[in-house]
Amino acid sequence: MATTNDLKNGMTLDIEGQLWNVVEFQHVKPGKGPAFVRTKLKQVLTGKVVDKTFNAGIKIDIAILEKREMNFLYKEGEDFVFMDNKTFDQMNISAATVGDSAQYMLENTEAIVAIHENNPLYIELPASVVLTVTYTEPGLQGDRSSGGTKPATVETGIQIQVPLFIKQDEKVLVDTRDGSYLGRAN
Repeated sequence: MATTNDLKNGMTLDIEGQLWNVVEFQHVKPGKGPAFVRTKLKQVLTGKVVDKTFNAGIKIDIAILEKREMNFLYKEGEDFVFMDNKTFDQMNISAATVGDSAQYMLENTEAIVAIHENNPLYIELPASVVLTVTYTEPGLQGDRSSGGTKPATVETGIQIQVPLFIKQDEKVLVDTRDGSYLGRAN
């Protein structure tokens, strides 16, 4: 148990049996009336974002999330198999829980898995991953009609926009938040 005065960005709350992450919060003390806390909350399972107002100082339930460093091993049917880096225990995580992160995961990709009461909730990948370009058209010198980029397919199967000088079989850095090209990998 905590109060609304203890809120921090990224904190996970248990509100009426559902888990919500605090995206942002603001303590407000109007000229008249009691103080309150205005928050923006994101539901952990669905990603739905809502605005919620709490009276200042009321008690709120904080959910205890365990974040474990895990390694993606392989895909088994619709599930993804991860291994805990410390205990070497394996855990099957559904494709729905992995979500869009699957587009950037290769075998042995490091990830942080958030777990609440032995249930995996979501996966955090590093900010960027190194992927190999499996197919791209050769760039034509002087072709600037497309803003100097061209589509390229990487080894996980997604298509990203890369500069014209990138060739097939080159390793590139890809941003896991929006799928954008960040540069060549060393």
